[in-house]
Amino acid sequence: MQISSADYGPVCDEQDIFGKLPLSGAHMLELGCGKAEKTRVLSEKAKTILALEVDEIQLEKNRKMNDLPNVVFDRGGAEAVPAPDEHFDIVVMFKSLHHVPIEFMDQAFLEIRRVLKPGGYAYISEPVYAGDFNEVLRLFHDEKIVREAAFAAVRRAVESKRFELVRQEFFRTPMHFDDFEDFENKIIKVTHTSHTLSPDLLETVREKFEVHMAEKGADFFMPIRVDLLRKS
Repeated sequence: MQISSADYGPVCDEQDIFGKLPLSGAHMLELGCGKAEKTRVLSEKAKTILALEVDEIQLEKNRKMNDLPNVVFDRGGAEAVPAPDEHFDIVVMFKSLHHVPIEFMDQAFLEIRRVLKPGGYAYISEPVYAGDFNEVLRLFHDEKIVREAAFAAVRRAVESKRFELVRQEFFRTPMHFDDFEDFENKIIKVTHTSHTLSPDLLETVREKFEVHMAEKGADFFMPIRVDLLRKS
């Protein structure tokens, strides 16, 4: 297993990667569903989805969605899943493992194993600590430690024989921002994390971001690692 790669693979939407999973008719658990953008895609094939989120503000917005009849939105973290044993065929975490408190990461994998059916899949995607977007982000929100801890937790889950590694994949996902205000609204002002930037730091971030501005906005390609695991 490797935390990074010299070749970050193709530029594609993550749907092209998780779309390879046996989604049709599956009972699924999504941990850290955020704005439920991927939840919506998954719901087109999955039979049921329990989508958990710890951000109360975002959760309330998700609960107002009335066009996803096979999805239940609820509050919960990966370290304490409100679901019975061996209930799900697939568990997915889209760039959310590093948001789990480090001291609870191993417990999260115990919970994932508990709620997965024998032979069930755990799909874990995590941003690689590299690339132009990361250079902007780390000015005010450096995730190096938590991303390394997340990978270490995945590795321990495999080394402990609780899961087997099916495969690792690397790809780059495109990110577009119309301007710095768009970046500020989508990244700095997120409700799941509190970012308080001084005027000087905000200006430094702006200057770093503006380097990537073109006529139609700023485009980045975030490298992502996918660890696909199977319950042993």
